[in-house]
Amino acid sequence: MTVLSDKWIKEMATNHNMISPFEDKQVRGNKISYGLSSYGYDARVSNEFKIFTNINSEIIDPKNFRQNNFISKKTEECIIPPNSFVLSSTVEYFKIPNDVMVICLGKSTYARCGIIVNVTPLEPSWEGYVTLEFSNTTPLPAKVYANEGAAQFIFLKGNEKPNITYADRNGKYMKQSGVTLPKI
Repeated sequence: MTVLSDKWIKEMATNHNMISPFEDKQVRGNKISYGLSSYGYDARVSNEFKIFTNINSEIIDPKNFRQNNFISKKTEECIIPPNSFVLSSTVEYFKIPNDVMVICLGKSTYARCGIIVNVTPLEPSWEGYVTLEFSNTTPLPAKVYANEGAAQFIFLKGNEKPNITYADRNGKYMKQSGVTLPKI
């Protein structure tokens, strides 16, 4: 597998709508950076958050997930309770080529504050807004900023196209919009 460069990412985003909206350079200023980097793309987190709560003393069950396990908020700054997590989604919509796999790593700015960002790999031919998980590993409340950088996506070209892509098998998270909850 080959890690794909900024040139390839820019070409695919500009001419094939692989990432939309697309920033062709790192945007910094007083924000957590986002946009194109040397070998990846730093995506932003949206302003829609699902904050998990134990107010109902429920069990989190991925096979029988209940909406009352969280509180939904639209906000520019989300506070994650201590030792808890929130779900959000990317501002960017991704369309992954059929011979590319994408992995994601959290931004170091958040990691240095004990906030871990988790995303499962984006498989060949998957498309949609990416659901992001922010875990607060600290005993203190932690803040996440909407419309700022959240995680870096790294594009890996496979040695050949797979027999069956995510789209071919009608993956359950295909073309997801907003924060998407667990599905069976």
